[in-house]
Amino acid sequence: MAEKRTYEVIFIIDPDVAENEVMQLSEGVQKIITSQGGSITKTEMMGKRQLAYEINHKRNGTYVLLEVEGSGAEIAEVERRMRVNDQILRYMTIRVDEMRRRADKLKDRRARKAAKKPASGKAIKAVAQTEPEEEESVA
Repeated sequence: MAEKRTYEVIFIIDPDVAENEVMQLSEGVQKIITSQGGSITKTEMMGKRQLAYEINHKRNGTYVLLEVEGSGAEIAEVERRMRVNDQILRYMTIRVDEMRRRADKLKDRRARKAAKKPASGKAIKAVAQTEPEEEESVA
């Protein structure tokens, strides 16, 4: 079996669709994912927002964000069904597990680098300010 990967699926629903139909559509997408063997880790209903550009003569849309863990087969099925659904204006799927792994690696590297530094910038300035005074008193 393929390894589990993390995806973010965001889709925009037609603003003319009623609120209860938006919930049914979102639940339908979630059922497709779970029936295909995936799991949903996060669901966020972002509400109605203005679109960046007009799509099918619509200026607004209802945004829904899902975070999915799965092999990728469920993503292909969800995208296929979204493509033929007239209520969904746009959809986008992004694989985020590699980006998060890379971000964690950089975060760890920064933490190790910060731990190696002997003193912070404020401490160095304080030392630099006290040294000239000592030199003047010696001379």
